[in-house]
Amino acid sequence: MMLKIVTLFLIGMAVLAMFGKLHWLGGRIGRNRQNGALPKPRTCPDCGRMNLRGGKCRVCREGGND
Repeated sequence: MMLKIVTLFLIGMAVLAMFGKLHWLGGRIGRNRQNGALPKPRTCPDCGRMNLRGGKCRVCREGGND
Protein backbone atom coordinates (compact mmCIF):
# COMPACT_ATOMS: atom_id res chain seq x y z
CA MET A 1 0.00 0.00 0.00
CA MET A 2 2.79 2.40 0.91
CA LEU A 3 4.59 1.57 -2.34
CA LYS A 4 1.48 2.55 -4.33
CA ILE A 5 1.24 5.90 -2.54
CA VAL A 6 4.90 6.72 -3.13
CA THR A 7 4.68 5.64 -6.78
CA LEU A 8 1.59 7.79 -7.42
CA PHE A 9 3.22 10.75 -5.68
CA LEU A 10 6.34 10.47 -7.85
CA ILE A 11 4.27 10.12 -11.02
CA GLY A 12 2.26 13.21 -10.01
CA MET A 13 5.44 15.19 -9.41
CA ALA A 14 6.79 14.13 -12.81
CA VAL A 15 3.58 15.28 -14.52
CA LEU A 16 3.77 18.66 -12.75
CA ALA A 17 7.41 19.00 -13.82
CA MET A 18 6.44 18.38 -17.44
CA PHE A 19 3.70 21.02 -17.24
CA GLY A 20 6.20 23.44 -15.73
CA LYS A 21 8.64 22.86 -18.58
CA LEU A 22 5.85 23.66 -21.06
CA HIS A 23 4.95 26.88 -19.17
CA TRP A 24 1.30 25.86 -18.88
CA LEU A 25 0.95 26.50 -15.16
CA GLY A 26 1.79 30.20 -14.81
CA GLY A 27 5.36 30.08 -16.06
CA ARG A 28 5.31 33.79 -16.94
CA ILE A 29 3.80 35.30 -13.80
CA GLY A 30 5.89 38.29 -12.73
CA ARG A 31 8.03 38.22 -15.85
CA ASN A 32 8.45 40.54 -18.79
CA ARG A 33 6.07 39.52 -21.58
CA GLN A 34 8.49 40.23 -24.44
CA ASN A 35 11.53 38.16 -23.52
CA GLY A 36 10.51 36.27 -20.37
CA ALA A 37 13.15 37.97 -18.21
CA LEU A 38 12.65 38.69 -14.54
CA PRO A 39 12.36 42.35 -13.55
CA LYS A 40 15.42 44.09 -12.09
CA PRO A 41 15.59 44.01 -8.29
CA ARG A 42 14.80 47.23 -6.44
CA THR A 43 17.66 48.91 -4.65
CA CYS A 44 18.00 51.82 -2.25
CA PRO A 45 18.96 54.98 -4.18
CA ASP A 46 21.36 56.09 -1.43
CA CYS A 47 23.33 53.01 -0.41
CA GLY A 48 22.47 50.45 -3.12
CA ARG A 49 21.14 47.74 -0.77
CA MET A 50 18.45 45.38 -2.02
CA ASN A 51 15.01 46.68 -1.05
CA LEU A 52 11.66 44.94 -1.49
CA ARG A 53 9.55 48.10 -1.31
CA GLY A 54 11.63 50.46 -3.43
CA GLY A 55 12.69 53.88 -2.21
CA LYS A 56 15.00 54.31 0.76
CA CYS A 57 15.88 51.29 2.90
CA ARG A 58 15.28 51.16 6.65
CA VAL A 59 18.90 51.96 7.51
CA CYS A 60 18.96 55.10 5.34
CA ARG A 61 15.55 56.27 6.62
CA GLU A 62 16.61 55.96 10.26
CA GLY A 63 19.99 57.57 9.65
CA GLY A 64 22.05 54.65 11.01
CA ASN A 65 24.33 54.41 7.98
CA ASP A 66 27.25 56.29 9.56
